Amino acid sequence: MAETTAVGAQLGPRIIGRLTPELILRSPQYMNPCNQYEIDLRANRIAAIENLGATENQFDSIDLSDNSIVRLEGFPKLARLQCLHLSNNRINRIARNLEEAIPKLEWLILTNNRLANLADLDSMSTLPRLKYLSLLDNPVTKQPGYRLYVIGRCKKLKMLDFRKVKQKEREEAERLYGAAPQQAPATFEPEEELAQAEAAAGVARPAEPAAAPAAAAARAGPTPEQVTAIKAAIAAASTLEEVRRLEDALKTGHLPSEITVGGEGGANGAAAMDEG
Repeated sequence: MAETTAVGAQLGPRIIGRLTPELILRSPQYMNPCNQYEIDLRANRIAAIENLGATENQFDSIDLSDNSIVRLEGFPKLARLQCLHLSNNRINRIARNLEEAIPKLEWLILTNNRLANLADLDSMSTLPRLKYLSLLDNPVTKQPGYRLYVIGRCKKLKMLDFRKVKQKEREEAERLYGAAPQQAPATFEPEEELAQAEAAAGVARPAEPAAAPAAAAARAGPTPEQVTAIKAAIAAASTLEEVRRLEDALKTGHLPSEITVGGEGGANGAAAMDEG
């Protein structure tokens, strides 16, 4: 007992509600019935996913059920991770680009969370190996077309809500929802995240200064000349990242510096992209 106490003191005090390296080191680790090496982080009142780098990518499965997590985000690169248990949390948003941090994820259990809209699920469509997904007891399951929408977005699914995905459902989902999700480019937006977090906490943000006429005009939408120039640049783009950036410019009217609109027309903008 004395030795245990000494080790506990060496690790430092536990911080209630935080996923700390100390909590990770103290938590049970074992082989689960699926022959996966798992860490049990259940029921620690964790509010946010953080510090998982302390796991040193040693686990096939992480159990974060029965906590208070609000957003599915905050993962370091965990190339080994295959299974995430997140039942009985408060998750209402899923971060973009999860495939960069957890590329081998096959199981995602989100039973009894707070995902409410079909668009909230689009971020899962980029997980290349997602096969088993549970969204039972989330408000989104009551949305019309929910099941086919998820099947259409997550192409590799074998089981949804513990029901096998049938070939007939795949075909119908492809017909209805086979196109790419209509969402903003897959980039992290810290200002948007900060504004939503502050609103949820009741923190008032300072009023923004009045926009200059040029900025106001840009927000109103691109001009026909700008649309022509941007479309020409998209046609000449050589990478997916360029296409996404230009599509974003098409929506906002904010032209990248390499595109010019003037007497010589939008074709010069595309030429500038090629030369750059």
